[in-house]
Amino acid sequence: MPQNSSNSDLVCPWCTGFDLYRQYHDEEWGVPLRDDRALFELLNLEGAQAGLSWSTVLKKREHYRQVFDGFQPEIIARYDETKVAALLADPGIIRNRAKVAATIQNAKVFLSLKESGQSFSETLWQFVDGQPIQNSWQSMSEVPTSTPQAVAMSKALQKLGFKFVGPTICYAFMQASGMVNDHLVSCPRYAAVKTK
Repeated sequence: MPQNSSNSDLVCPWCTGFDLYRQYHDEEWGVPLRDDRALFELLNLEGAQAGLSWSTVLKKREHYRQVFDGFQPEIIARYDETKVAALLADPGIIRNRAKVAATIQNAKVFLSLKESGQSFSETLWQFVDGQPIQNSWQSMSEVPTSTPQAVAMSKALQKLGFKFVGPTICYAFMQASGMVNDHLVSCPRYAAVKTK
C-alpha cells in the first residue's frame, strides 16, 4: 500500500518495486506472529524462497495457500505421490521436489511436536526469549543475514527433523515473523512494530 512520496524514501529499500511488496512490508513484515499455523506457513514459504527472491514467493503466496490446503499440517502430512506429482506440475508454485517434500516432512514434525504437547510458537520464540529483539540499523548494509540465535534455531529445528531451515532461512523467518525488528530506524514501520 504505497504511501505518499515524502515517506517512500524512508522505508526499507528492499520493499520497493511493486505494490504487493510494499503492502507486505507495511502490514506484515516484522509484526510479531505467534499463531502456530501462520508460523508453519511462513517457515515453509521461507524455505521455498531458498536460492530465489522473496518477491518471487510473495507473488505466488496466494496460490501456495490454495494448493497446499491453507498450510494445514494435518492435511499436508497425508500428501501422497499423486498429490506431489500434481504440485510439481503446477506452474503457480516453485516446482522443486526437495522443497515440496520438505513441506510434507515439516508438517509431520509439526504434528509430532503438537502431539507431545509442545507449542510450535513457543518452540520458535524461545530463541529470542519470547520477546522481539529490537535492532537499530541505519542502513541495509548493517543488517546481518544470520545471527547466533538463527544458528541455534536452525540446529534445533534440524534436530527435530525440519527441512530447509538453514541459518539464513531461519534469520529471514525471524525478521518476517517479528522475532527481530530489522526495519531501518528511518522507516515508519520501525516504531510501529516496536510498540506491538
